[in-house]
Amino acid sequence: MTHNAFGIDNLRLAVLIDAENVPRYSIKSVMEEIAIYGTPTIKRIYGDWTSPTIAGWKASLLENAITPIQQYSYTTGKNSSDSAMIIDAMDILYTEKTDGFVIVSSDSDFTRLAIRLREAGQRVVGIGERKTPSAFIAACDKFTYIEVIHESNEEARAETEESDHKYQQQYRAKRRNVARMPVVKVPDDIVLIIADSIAALAGDSGAVFMGELGNLILKKQPDFDCRSFGYMSLSAMVKSIDRFETEFRQTTDPNIKHVFVRDKEAT
Repeated sequence: MTHNAFGIDNLRLAVLIDAENVPRYSIKSVMEEIAIYGTPTIKRIYGDWTSPTIAGWKASLLENAITPIQQYSYTTGKNSSDSAMIIDAMDILYTEKTDGFVIVSSDSDFTRLAIRLREAGQRVVGIGERKTPSAFIAACDKFTYIEVIHESNEEARAETEESDHKYQQQYRAKRRNVARMPVVKVPDDIVLIIADSIAALAGDSGAVFMGELGNLILKKQPDFDCRSFGYMSLSAMVKSIDRFETEFRQTTDPNIKHVFVRDKEAT
């Protein structure tokens, strides 16, 4: 039995992508990231496909089996995809069997949608660039930055179409300038969040299951991602902080051990 990042088996996800607010070179890595959270049973991307600015998406959409939804730009300078995505999301909510939604956009216009979906009992994952407004981030159960996904994924690459050559050059130049996930000192405010979360969860033993700790941290800070500090797992990050100590406990399965953490400064 496998569990996703929310600790729920076989989470069925509707993936809705705003083509006008997501870089097209990111789509392969984004879809790989989504697989961490569950199985995408619906995959749709919205935009004005008559516009030359998003014409280079074709190869990526075919490769990842994503359905393009046409939405004409009725007003210059306005993102035409917002209303179409919101309407479809509500239709899916009431007519499809899904457990959660992945909204791929850096646009704050989806803040109310994320809130409404969570009110209906759906899990909501947001994926966008670092420019994403904090309101949309806070409205999600979990938010992941596209830049973090790329920096931790050596397989990320640009589109291979000749028509997208300009974007290939830009992306490859960017990758050459990005060091491979340097480990950095975990900021004091993050250490405090971890300590406060341990205090809130700790029983008589003072030890907290790492999975529970991670879930509580995400509730407090949806955009928390240990990869931002150069670590591939919460356990690895916590182990690097002198204030905390970890221990492994055997489960009923001889091949599985659970990691627990305690705060050495707790009284």
